Amino acid sequence: MAAQLMEGPARLVCWFTRGTTTTVELPVQENPQLVRDMANGLIGLIHPHGQVDAERTVEEFVRAIRLFAAAMAKRGHVGGAADLTRPVLVEQLWVTGAAQESMIRRMLAAFDQDARALRPEVRELVGGRAYNQRRRRDSKPLLPYDETVWSRLQEVCRAEIQEAWSQFRQAHAAAEKGKDPYQDGWSYENLCWWMVRHGPENAVSLGQRAGWTPTMAYYRMGRGADAQRVCTALFPSPSVVIAYQLLFGAYTGIVPDGIADLGVEDLEWAGDAAMLVNYLKGRTAEESVTLSPRAVRLVERWLEHSAVSRRFAAETDVSELWLRHDFTHVGVWRTGASLHDSIQGWVKRAGLKGSDGKPLRIHRHSIRTSFESHRDRKNWFGSGRGRIDPNHSPRVEGDHYLTAATPAQKDALETIVEEAQGDVLRKALPPTVLSDDDLTQLADNLPDLVSRLGLDDAAIAELVGGQRDVFVAACADPLAGLHGPKGKPCPARPWVCLLCPLSLFAPRHAANLLRMKAFFARQWQQTPAAQFMAVFGPYTHRIEQILTSYDPAELVRLVTVITDTDDEIPLYPEERTA
Repeated sequence: MAAQLMEGPARLVCWFTRGTTTTVELPVQENPQLVRDMANGLIGLIHPHGQVDAERTVEEFVRAIRLFAAAMAKRGHVGGAADLTRPVLVEQLWVTGAAQESMIRRMLAAFDQDARALRPEVRELVGGRAYNQRRRRDSKPLLPYDETVWSRLQEVCRAEIQEAWSQFRQAHAAAEKGKDPYQDGWSYENLCWWMVRHGPENAVSLGQRAGWTPTMAYYRMGRGADAQRVCTALFPSPSVVIAYQLLFGAYTGIVPDGIADLGVEDLEWAGDAAMLVNYLKGRTAEESVTLSPRAVRLVERWLEHSAVSRRFAAETDVSELWLRHDFTHVGVWRTGASLHDSIQGWVKRAGLKGSDGKPLRIHRHSIRTSFESHRDRKNWFGSGRGRIDPNHSPRVEGDHYLTAATPAQKDALETIVEEAQGDVLRKALPPTVLSDDDLTQLADNLPDLVSRLGLDDAAIAELVGGQRDVFVAACADPLAGLHGPKGKPCPARPWVCLLCPLSLFAPRHAANLLRMKAFFARQWQQTPAAQFMAVFGPYTHRIEQILTSYDPAELVRLVTVITDTDDEIPLYPEERTA
């Protein structure tokens, strides 16, 4: 149980996944029964039953309970949630703000889910559409970075990480060759030897041990440059951590607050090369993601890069993943706090430019949006993967991810939509079924059809003579590319021709149409109904439309010569019904 309702005084005790506990007193001065019912509904919304998992959020819900109970008391309501009537509740919800109305509806719905105590009309109202819709006119979805900026951002991060890693390796190798600087001099190798064993230092702190004044130490150690060089090489600075965090976000798509709060214990190995990361998303419960190979390599690099730092940090800081040291505050370790204030300075130093030529404005949530926008989704097709993030509704994903696209992606999407709309319009055209007389006088009697299909005299002659016949129809242009590469023979299966706008049905096709209808009947017998309708449903409807234009007597005669087997139809082995 994540929350419990206590008495004397009435209060709500909550335990959260972050390991914190809070106690919130309930306002029972007015209508205590209604307050307790609403509090029981709130318990049903707290993790793990719901998504409420923060002290501040619970306090907002309790405030909504207090305001709601006071307002209902003024309207003369006495009793609990079971005694609420639809007219009084409508009056109150109508004048309530969007946020409080949402909380009230959610608590009443959660209470009723357990107790089933609300009146039917009140239950219907609670589950209905909110009167006060949340409108955020100033809120726009974060647009992803375009391909050039996205690639450049990752290149800059990788370059800084590689440079810092190279300096770390050199300093670590130099430390193995160095000696005690107080006995053998202040060389680069000796400074590395000292700091690997004693932690970060600057010229002043090193000089104090030798009895020097700060000025003496400053000049005797090359104006402090050597000590700073060694310190920043061995102990990653905030600038280096920014590069690691941004690149980690670009590789994984984890929310910024989840990245900032990661600890070493949140990394779990699942085999020799797979790593699972558990992170906490601010408004939901704990989540996990399996890292890609390049993200695993990045984490391994960081753990090795920060290994020396973890020897000297406080015990409370060692477990933090993003441990960093600022040379301007020697011996002070920074952990999970946000690096947002330092990011724009890092951008200017790196020379990162946006598509407008100005310094790139980095919003760390745009990193996640860009990750989702540019990620490879080819493995999603045919799978049950329905959404980018299971915590998002389809509307949120549509607003914040699917519509957040670069210009090149928008052009590609618009082209796909235009082609799909064209397909729908073509399929809406009625089937073209001609008699023998219509075929012989095609150019004279049907000029609209000739114009729509783009037929010339040679094409008309081939259609009439049967040179352009496919299995169930004659094709006006087998190289048109409606179902395959343009200029290549059409690869469509025989039943696809039934809905193709280039198909023309003549009396000589009646037998094959009946064979195709029999094939559909055999598929219906062996295929689940939902699957059959998804694959063959539109074609079965279309073939009935086409056959109604043929002579019934001729169809009855042809039925007697059809054997009703797969051998009569050109099928692949996996399409056969036997």
